[in-house]
This record gives sequence, structure tokens and C-alpha cells, in this order.
Amino acid sequence: MARTATSKSSRARGGKTATKTRAKPGTAVARRPASKSSSSEGMADGVGDAFIKLLQSPLAAELVAVAATAALAALAEHGFSSGGSSRGRRAGKAVKEAGKAAAAAVGRRLGTELEEIRKAATASKGGATK
Repeated sequence: MARTATSKSSRARGGKTATKTRAKPGTAVARRPASKSSSSEGMADGVGDAFIKLLQSPLAAELVAVAATAALAALAEHGFSSGGSSRGRRAGKAVKEAGKAAAAAVGRRLGTELEEIRKAATASKGGATK
């Protein structure tokens, strides 16, 4: 004479079993993947691949290093030279100056990189015409 097994949660509710709720008929919507034309998918893949290649380029790594170095130098300089302002304002001002220094350093580095490209292009034009 075995007893029927009941779960602990059903005993806690007074022995009643839980009933499952059903969705109303006609309210369920099947999701379909958005259909894109093959040309837009190919272009998106090309843009994504180009962006990944750009991030992996040595120039991008060099620019990040230049920006980090300039920001760190600006933070160190501000930490040593600032005087009687409150700590919160000083930190905010230091971060702002570090961002400006990083942007200026990246701008200078990009300028020199573009100048080198221009020089190489003019040198190759001069060599090709001779």
C-alpha cells in the first residue's frame, strides 16, 4: 500500500497541484529572421572586416600607445604641480587635461604619418616618370 508521491511545493499549498497557464489562441507570433539582400549583407561584412583590420593595424596600436603616454604624462604633471583646489575639482581637471593631451598627441602623430605618406607618394611619382 504505497502512497502517491507529491512534491513538497504542492503540500505547502494545501495539497493542490499547480495548473499550467496556456497562451490565448492567436496571440503567439512566430519570429522570422529579417531578410536582407545579399548586397547589403556583403557590404556589412566588408565594413566589419575592414574595421577589424583597422583595429589590428600597427598604426592603431601606436596611436593608442601615444595617447596613453600623453595622458599619463599629463596626469602626472597635474598631480605634482596643482595647488590649493579641492580634491574632486583637481581630479576632474586632471582628467580633462589628460584627454586634451592625448587628443593633441594623436593629432600630431597622425599628422606626421600623413606627411610621410605624402612624401612617399611624391617620391614614387618622381621615380615613375623618370
